[in-house]
Amino acid sequence: MKLKLFGNRDALAGLLFVSIGAFAFFAARDYPVGTLGEMGRGSFPRALGGLLMLIGGVVLLRALRSLQPVQGRWDWGALALLTVAMLAFGAAIERIGLVPALALLLGIAALAGREFRLVEVLVLTAVLNLGAVAVFIWGLQLPYALFAWRF
Repeated sequence: MKLKLFGNRDALAGLLFVSIGAFAFFAARDYPVGTLGEMGRGSFPRALGGLLMLIGGVVLLRALRSLQPVQGRWDWGALALLTVAMLAFGAAIERIGLVPALALLLGIAALAGREFRLVEVLVLTAVLNLGAVAVFIWGLQLPYALFAWRF
């Protein structure tokens, strides 16, 4: 029996989780971890990296059992649109503010889907903007402007 891990959808997901987790874990290897009472800068990336590697390992083991092949093809246009959406958000957040930058991100990302419904995108944008403002501005008190309009 020939094992085809790269043609297995769970194996690809598991390998992706393991590789991202390993990158996060090893990128933070020089940061101080600290203690549970006073966590250092390296605690969160190491914990998150270790958790991602653990989840990836479980998914990879499941892949060895199921051997479900990947169906369909890569949608390179959707992948490019999602990349553009994230880059646009990163470039726009300081120039136009959190709320419009998040709207820009969601608008571009929605174009990557097979079904684009304007009403759903507008509702999702409103709900996610409210959640982002509640968590990042009010809760964590991060210094992001809601609307900046600096070009």
